[in-house]
Formats: sequence, structure tokens, C-alpha cells
Amino acid sequence: MKFDPITLEILWQRLISIVDEADASVARTAFSSLLRDAHDYTCMFTDSRGQELVQGTFCTPGQAGAMAIGVKKIINSMPLDSYNEGDVFIMNDPWKLAGHLNDVCVMSPIFYKGKPVAFTACVFHHSDIGGRVSSDNREVFEEGIFLPVTKLYDAGKLNEDVLNMICWNVRTPEEVRGDIRSQVAANHVCGEKVIEMLQDEKLDNLDDLADEIINRTEKAMREAIQKIPDGRYDYKGIIEGAGNRQDIDINVSVEVKDSDILVDFAGTSDQVEWGVNVVYNFTYAYVFMAIKSAFDPEIPINEGAIRPIKMVAPEGSIVNCTFPAAVAARMQVGHFMTEMVFNALSQATPNNIIAGSGGTPAQANIMYGKNHEGKKWHVMIIRGGGLGASHKADGHHCAIFPANGANTPVEILESDTPIIVESRELVPDTGGPGKQRGGIGRRMTIRVQDGEFAPQQKTAIAVQAGRFVYPPEGVFGGKPGAKAKYLKNKDNADPSGLTFCDIGDNISFHSAGGGGYGNPFERDIEDVRQDVIYEYVTAEGAKDDYGVVIDPDTFKVDQDATAKLRGSVV
Repeated sequence: MKFDPITLEILWQRLISIVDEADASVARTAFSSLLRDAHDYTCMFTDSRGQELVQGTFCTPGQAGAMAIGVKKIINSMPLDSYNEGDVFIMNDPWKLAGHLNDVCVMSPIFYKGKPVAFTACVFHHSDIGGRVSSDNREVFEEGIFLPVTKLYDAGKLNEDVLNMICWNVRTPEEVRGDIRSQVAANHVCGEKVIEMLQDEKLDNLDDLADEIINRTEKAMREAIQKIPDGRYDYKGIIEGAGNRQDIDINVSVEVKDSDILVDFAGTSDQVEWGVNVVYNFTYAYVFMAIKSAFDPEIPINEGAIRPIKMVAPEGSIVNCTFPAAVAARMQVGHFMTEMVFNALSQATPNNIIAGSGGTPAQANIMYGKNHEGKKWHVMIIRGGGLGASHKADGHHCAIFPANGANTPVEILESDTPIIVESRELVPDTGGPGKQRGGIGRRMTIRVQDGEFAPQQKTAIAVQAGRFVYPPEGVFGGKPGAKAKYLKNKDNADPSGLTFCDIGDNISFHSAGGGGYGNPFERDIEDVRQDVIYEYVTAEGAKDDYGVVIDPDTFKVDQDATAKLRGSVV
């Protein structure tokens, strides 16, 4: 069956609206703030062959990219006629899906006229999955409950034993149970709307429509790649080892040949005995994100966009680890893959990449304990840093990049936990100086509450973060952003394990600033003046980093002094 361009666009937009409606149902029904407020989840659906057709507009690239590979393999691991209407599967195998046990996938076949015509799936990051919550675990067995592909519902009947087993292995069973039910509800919404569309459009299945969309997407993606000069572009990067651990070497080669791309990680460090190992799917997800966003961000994301991009990584390396490697903090390495590919591609497409970002990796903090009533609590918050600058724009502040996520409001955090947020603020002079300035880093300080609401036991904090040693790099003459910091009572704390806090302790998280793009002395003087007015840059920073002399009281520029510093007549 063929579709004219107008009909195809209408149907494509309807497909997006379907998955976005499922996405919206999560915001209304999820129990945990990480899902409800920070949006750490992804909804998608495929055709009957497991080919990704559409994903949510607001999804997490690591989850979405890994799901596109993993869900297809899971669907095709069983004969199509073995699925029953009303089946719901649950799993969190890191090697099959999104890279760590916290990302739990719920998948359902969509039946129409007695046959499975599509599959819908959603991955939620469950902040509580049991286990020892720390990035210094040595094996995946320590990190929580491991769920192989398991039927949660069999032909519409709930398997209570499976749900009970999960709930007995976590600290906050009511929250986990509610979030799993939210996943099932999201799949139900997606399935219901797909069937409505098939009925309205008098289609028997989605396969012909999927072929049209996927093939057109592949053609557009290949045309975008062909604009890039053929060649091999290499980059060698270093990711810091937390605490006193050894640094991690990342060797990446991006080979562009006509409309195909091969990304090779030969020579990258071997997997390690702590929780930053990355599975193949998750590495590919952020490689794909870099190439897709660099070449054409407007192309739809589905099976067609994936086809031109191949990746190889040595088995047993830190970017293609083998079972039973510890993977809970895989973002501390995996999030860097986008930046590494950008750095390689900067040789070929300097205007299509951005400098290093302070939100790479996302700054995740898991906190748990017992409140004053003895009830266990468990929460995860995600923080961003300054986004790296591009050739035409300053970096945004507080961006979680290349991951995606939203802010957890202070009021929610304080109502869910015995934590008080003392301050949350942007920090001047943390954005990397450049012709385009890197985004500003931020500082968040919390205190373990005392008095009537004091917790019954020490509050445990696990930090999954980076940029404490190596700041986000600038590009093409831009300077690096400020490094991250992690302080307990104003002293440096160790981010590599658990931090235990007593009542009254203060913890301060400093997110890194983004790297700058281009020579800072070429930045427009008025832009520097506005930065000082908005307190993104101090008057001292304007003089030292940009060669612009500004009166801190009147905000007037001393043109003669500035011309002298910059070495040219203004």
C-alpha cells in the first residue's frame, strides 16, 4: 500500500501524538518524582517486525537508542504466533536493553483483528531497584534485582508472584508497584490509540505505513551523511576515574564513506571492576545521538535513521562490557560517547558540533534512609551543568546533555524526604570563555533536616557524576568550563562510593560549566557587558577572560582599556 505525501504526513503526526499521549499518562500516574517530575522514562512502539516506528517527543536518548536495538531482538526471539492478546512482559537485563538494572522495560503486543500488528514498550528508570546503591560495586549481582524477559500478565491475567517478588527486593515497594502499574497503563493507552487509528484509516496493520516512513527516513539520513566529506576522523579522549581509580581511555574512529558511517572503538580501555561499564546498546545510543544531531536533527527517529550507522567495539571493553560487569553508573562513561564522536567529527563538520558540556555526564544523586516516622525513603535527583557552546550560540545553563531530563522541584524533594534545600544558584565565571560562551554551572546545597523531621538513621548519598578532575573542554580556541565539586560541610568529599550524613550536615553539589567555542577575545563586547549585568560573568572575569574592562557599578565599558587589552582599536 502506498501513501501520498499529505496523507503520510497526517498519519506520521498521528503516530507521534499516540506515543506522546502514552507519555503524558505517565506524568499523571507515576508515583516517583524521578518519573513524574524529572521525566526519566521513554515510550515507543514498533511495527509487527519489531522495527522502531516512533518514540516519544520528550524521551531519553540513552533509553530510546538502546530500546530500538533491544526491543527488536526481544520481539523477534519468539515466534509472532506465540504472543497472546493481553500479554505484558517485564525485564531489566542490562545487556538486552538500556544498560543497567534501574531501567525496567514493560513491553506489550498490540492485537488487531486477532493478530499482533505492533508492539509498545516503555522503559522507566526506577530509582529503587534494591541492591547496594553505590557506583563502587564490583559486579551486577550487587546492584539489585535482575529480571530476565518475564510475563507480568499472561493473556490479561496478572502474575502476582512476579510483582510480589520485585516488591520484596526493593526499599520502597509501594512506589515501585505504582510505577510498574503506570508503565502498564502507558502501554494500554498506546495500544488503544493504535487500534483506533487502524480502524479510522481502514488499515489491517502498520507494516506498509512503517515501510514508507522508515524507507523515507533512511533516504533522508543518507542524504545528510553524503554532505560530509568522506574520510576517517579519529579522537582519543580520557574520562577520569572516580576517587583514586585509573583514568579510562576512549579511542574512537568515525569513518564516513558515501552514505554510510562506521564508528570503531578499537583500543579503548577494558571493562573495570566498578560500576561505570557500558553495554553495547547504550554506547550505540549515544553514538547515534551524536551523528543524528550533527547531520540533521530534524529527521524523524526510527529504524530508518539507524540503518546507515554501524558501530564496532571490542567485547570486554568498557564500551561493550560482558556479564557480570557492574553497570549501575554506566552514564559516567556512556554519556561521554556523544562528546567523543563530536570531537572526532569536528575535523569534518566544525559548525555542527558543540564544545564539552558540564551536564556530561548527568549529575545523579541517589539518597535514601528512614524518616522520623521510621518509614524508608529513597529518591534520585538529576542535575545538569552548562551546555557547551556552538559556533553560533552560547551554551544553555543547567542542561542535562546528551541525556534528557527535567528538574525535580525543591518543594517535591523536601516533601518526599527529610532533606532541606539551602540554596540553588548559578555560579558566575563557570562557563568556558569563548567567542560563544559555555553555559553556566550551578551549585545546589542541601541539609539533612533536624528537629521534628530529623531522620531516624544516617542519610546515605550515592553520587554518579564526573568532571571533578577534567573540566569540559572548549573547542577552536574556546576555554574549558569550571570543574565540578562535591563537598560535605565545605570539605571535598569522595564521589566514588557512599557518603553517610548526620543530622545538620550540609552537602554541596557543584555542576561543571560548559566549554567555550572560539577565541574569547573575539566575543562581542556588548555580549560580554550583558553577561556582567546578568551576573553570568564578573567584572574581573570579563577583563581576564575576554579582555573587556567594565565598571562593576555602572556597567560602562572602558573602550580605551579594552582596546589595549584586546590589541586592536575598538
